[in-house]
Amino acid sequence: MTWLVAGLGNPGPKYAATRHNIGFAVVDGLAAQVGSKLARHKRAMALAAEGRFGSPGSSESVVLVEPLLFMNESGGPVKALMGFYGVDAAHLVVVHDELDLPLGSLRIKFGGGDNGHNGLRSIRSSLGTGDFFRVRVGIGRPTGRQDPADYVLSGFGSAERAELPLVTERAEQAVESLVLNGLERTQQSFND
Repeated sequence: MTWLVAGLGNPGPKYAATRHNIGFAVVDGLAAQVGSKLARHKRAMALAAEGRFGSPGSSESVVLVEPLLFMNESGGPVKALMGFYGVDAAHLVVVHDELDLPLGSLRIKFGGGDNGHNGLRSIRSSLGTGDFFRVRVGIGRPTGRQDPADYVLSGFGSAERAELPLVTERAEQAVESLVLNGLERTQQSFND
């Protein structure tokens, strides 16, 4: 069975280095890891790359995806590519930013609500279910009175940027573990 790993973010250079796009950063790293290049898909408004996780003989087929629509419209491209590759919701992994976790913390889970996240809401609405895997990557909460909507669209501070490669690498490892080892082992290793 093929797995589909969707990193969430907003398209375009204006948003590339924002907190909301950490899902894209993780998928970029996974594509490099499997030696594949994200390219525009012919059947959906998305970048996609095909590859495999694991070693020869015990590997899993994966499709890495970055929707090219804004966060609140992510569901359409994800659903279209799930249909194209024959992926069911039980083999969907969504990687997204999480305000309720400090920068670098991870929570891996299956199912649940959208917790106010527009990308998750769009995917749940398009699929008619919330029964898919989520890799929640902590970006922290704004300090003071900054609006959370403005905060997620802001860039990382210099100290945070120095930490970011370790954060995305750990999230990449969690995605690969989820596909290869299952939910329970991955939660034991990565949830903090």
